[in-house]
Amino acid sequence: MAWQFLLLVPVCLAVLYWLAAAVCVAIFMGNGRSGPAAPPPAPFTPFISLFKPVYGLEKDLAVSLATACRQEYPEYEVIFGIQRKSDPALAIVEEVASDCPRRNARVVVDESALGFNGKVNNLHNASRIAKGEVFVFSDSDMRPAPDYLLKIVSPLADEKTGIACTLYLAERPENILEVLELLSYNGDFVVSMLFAIVTGTAVACPGASLAIRREVLDEVGGLEPLCNELVEDHALARRVVAAGYRIRFIPYTVGMGLDLQTPADWWHHQVSWNQKTKSASPTGYVCTLFIQGVVFALLYAVSGAPYGWIVLLATAAMRVAAGIANARRLRDRDGLTWIVLLPVRDVLGLLVWLAVLCKSKGSWRGRRFILKNGKMLEEKG
Repeated sequence: MAWQFLLLVPVCLAVLYWLAAAVCVAIFMGNGRSGPAAPPPAPFTPFISLFKPVYGLEKDLAVSLATACRQEYPEYEVIFGIQRKSDPALAIVEEVASDCPRRNARVVVDESALGFNGKVNNLHNASRIAKGEVFVFSDSDMRPAPDYLLKIVSPLADEKTGIACTLYLAERPENILEVLELLSYNGDFVVSMLFAIVTGTAVACPGASLAIRREVLDEVGGLEPLCNELVEDHALARRVVAAGYRIRFIPYTVGMGLDLQTPADWWHHQVSWNQKTKSASPTGYVCTLFIQGVVFALLYAVSGAPYGWIVLLATAAMRVAAGIANARRLRDRDGLTWIVLLPVRDVLGLLVWLAVLCKSKGSWRGRRFILKNGKMLEEKG
């Protein structure tokens, strides 16, 4: 029937997107060898405040946080922020801070809240004692190598650059849920982000690994205006670009820990992530349906269309082949190990996509909110 062949349209669009995205990944990572991300001739080493916001216990938390204390950078401080005096992670954070070789780490415990966004509250509270000329925001599950600060700060030597960001890849999954999460980050999110950067179709600014000059942050109003933004990094990027600054994204990768123990953990992470994606670009989120090639190929096959299962196998093979090319470019060893499950992740991802499509409510660390124009508002009643 004619409607069956219509299912092949998004399959073809998806294949074209996978090929284009693979080219974009190759271009971006290739640029890393030709010079754009190299340190300037005269080393740019302003005093840095490195922020690590913490909320609750995470797997290998001490290992992740300790990487902040082992940076090969001339002068910097580490500020660990915690919002609850009763947080079970506090003892771990204090131990890590006390063990910092340079004795340059401090712990801020402040329960003040500007709005719904707990991360922004945490960073704002910690920033009150910061001394740095440059602020580096690094999530608690980030595990940067010792040269991280030197790399991420180098683009800010250009005063027209307001923000510098790095890539980050999930690593070392220990169960199937963490494998699926890794494939979502490394095989989908990072690749789509690089596609947007190279093609210029969207602003990319992941807040998990971000550096901003303090004077630029002050110029755009600081962190307070972001306190109720669901996607605070995207909102900050818009403000910085509107103020006339550039955002530089460097081909440098930070490892990210995974901590998913139950299907509910995985579902919550996926829904939260997709909700942020939809909030940042509602139209773009809807359009991602039409590059779900594996899903439409599966529908084509089960509809009994001619050569349906051959189309499905060929589509899945193209998806995996593109994934292999991207993982190799990104040096994603864990992704390469599990890349054959990428089509399975795509099918499960459609369920999350559908769940989030009309979702306008959510919760942030126990507080219920209504989402309107990207902002979290108090749910009444």
